[in-house]
Amino acid sequence: MKKLLILAVLWPLLMACGQEAQPITTHTAEAITDHERCHQCGMMIIKYPGPKGQVFIKQQAHSVKFCSTRDMFAFSLQPENQRQLTGLFVHDMAKTDWDKPQDDAFIDATKAWYVYGTSKKAVMGPAVASFETKDSATQFAQEFGGAVISYQQVNISLLAGD
Repeated sequence: MKKLLILAVLWPLLMACGQEAQPITTHTAEAITDHERCHQCGMMIIKYPGPKGQVFIKQQAHSVKFCSTRDMFAFSLQPENQRQLTGLFVHDMAKTDWDKPQDDAFIDATKAWYVYGTSKKAVMGPAVASFETKDSATQFAQEFGGAVISYQQVNISLLAGD
């Protein structure tokens, strides 16, 4: 009888071992409306130039949005926030206007390339310009200055200018 009881308790666990893990959720970038404010600094998002960002957080239906990629990274790189992230998006600046980035140009931030230290200005100073391809980022850096970096190279020290 003990064997049957143990088998009844362990059976669901044993069956789960053979199944592949399913993604928790799949996100797509959301539109930024006229009156939305930056989650980090509170400024009106669409009022300013440069790439914007948005992140999805566990157990929230909608993304939190940012007036710049710099603010998005300042939020998402905090240890207490990193565990909660389920999706990050930035504008591909090779596909949209710098002064008025369009919602259809959002790309996965974790696969993007960035130009840090460019002469182009965003909301509150230097931009962290985002691009879908390394070639686009390199071309932008040649024209406006800055270093081409991958998503993995963006960190708090870089954003702080260290």
